[in-house]
Amino acid sequence: MKLGIYGLGRMGANMARRLSRGGIEVVAHNRSTAPIDELVAEETHITGAYTLNEFVDALPSPRIVWLMLPSGNVTEEAISQVLPLLDEGDLLIDGGNSFYQDTIARAARVQKSGVHYMDVGTSGGVWGLKNGYSLMFGGSDEAATLITPAIKVLAPAADRGWGHVGPVGSGHFVKMVHNGIEYGMMQALAEGLDLLRAKKAFDLDLAQITELWRDGSVVQSWLLDLTAEALAEQGQGLEHIAPVVSDSGEGRWTAKEAIDLGVSAPVMTLALQMRFASQDAEGYGNRLLSLMRNAFGGHAITKK
Repeated sequence: MKLGIYGLGRMGANMARRLSRGGIEVVAHNRSTAPIDELVAEETHITGAYTLNEFVDALPSPRIVWLMLPSGNVTEEAISQVLPLLDEGDLLIDGGNSFYQDTIARAARVQKSGVHYMDVGTSGGVWGLKNGYSLMFGGSDEAATLITPAIKVLAPAADRGWGHVGPVGSGHFVKMVHNGIEYGMMQALAEGLDLLRAKKAFDLDLAQITELWRDGSVVQSWLLDLTAEALAEQGQGLEHIAPVVSDSGEGRWTAKEAIDLGVSAPVMTLALQMRFASQDAEGYGNRLLSLMRNAFGGHAITKK
């Protein structure tokens, strides 16, 4: 099997490596050339393509082009550039974290030209190269048949960690909700460990506690594994880390979708709001709260 990957960031490059090591031939393309050169030097089954024409021409029919690019304008521009170079029966895949409604709209445009379109929600982060990726994809049965051999190589095992979940858009929708759940799980772990640390009288060792929770406890998880390993390595003070947590589009999309569908999702939504709070360097709302307390109750205002 031979396919093309366009976009060699941390995810795209490691996916190309895992495919190559699983015997899949990969044609690698990127807007900057250094990642292409690096992969070609490392991997036996990867060839580089430095222009889009060269990239598409190097692929056998039916061509499989897998985009691993940031959501939004970058993905939109890449589709507009690649689509005219493809033929009927080829397959174009968006493996980034695109909003599922954008995916559905793009699929309609791509499929008018006779090209298959598929969305693949991809989870696994920087550990995917070693452990495999969780892959949830949407598209037609015909498109799924074309890509399944590669999916089995990318997944943790050929028979688990992946699935054709529904029509176009469903892969990105499932990944969106997955990330919303991830926000909630991370928030719960962070709050619990913060509470343990606050009990100064017990002088609790968070590295020890997270490590023992990894075996046999109800809260054991990969997130807990990573947290335990990080605390053991870096210590629990974390003075070198600013208390600012960024958020990506998926958490916002999940919260909005819950509202649109009338589904109660307080944990995921509040976890997103807590990230917003961490990003608020100005704290204007809290200043107003202090002002109000002073106005109605004469409570002291803490000066800067």
